[in-house]
Amino acid sequence: MMLSSSDKNLAEGKVLILYILNKIGKPVTNEALLKVVCTLTDMNYFYFQQFLLDLVNSGYIIYYSNGDEMVYSVTPVGKETLKLTIDIIPGIRKLRIDSNLKDNLDKVEEEISVTADFIPHSETEYSVRCKIVENSVSLFEIVTFAGSRDHAKQIADNWKENAQDIYPKILELLLGE
Repeated sequence: MMLSSSDKNLAEGKVLILYILNKIGKPVTNEALLKVVCTLTDMNYFYFQQFLLDLVNSGYIIYYSNGDEMVYSVTPVGKETLKLTIDIIPGIRKLRIDSNLKDNLDKVEEEISVTADFIPHSETEYSVRCKIVENSVSLFEIVTFAGSRDHAKQIADNWKENAQDIYPKILELLLGE
């Protein structure tokens, strides 16, 4: 049976995700995988999510909790399927992925490792969650109150830009040194 052009694109998209996830070689969050895949390919968010869901439903990728985060990993069946379908990916595309994967993964991991989110409770009450994650393990997390959206955003932005300076100071204070 000959694959039509759209069927080939669907198959290639799924194999690309399997290939990249297998190359990463460790469990990865949806956000990190999305950034890496979209940076290395021309896949958009909606196709990525659909392909990923199809791969999970087919048993080629497993989705599970790794501490306090949900992560994806290639299953043994997924690895076997990748071996059988790797030729769907054009050689030039594999070369581009192989050449740029490490740099893109390092950049994404650096972005993911320091996070800050704020949650509105009312117009004058916000919770700000600042966090440091390394290898899918939460190293530090603090939740604080902010009295306005501007203050919440300011705290979150400051944490993202200066966590490497703020974290040691907080740790020092906690240790009483």
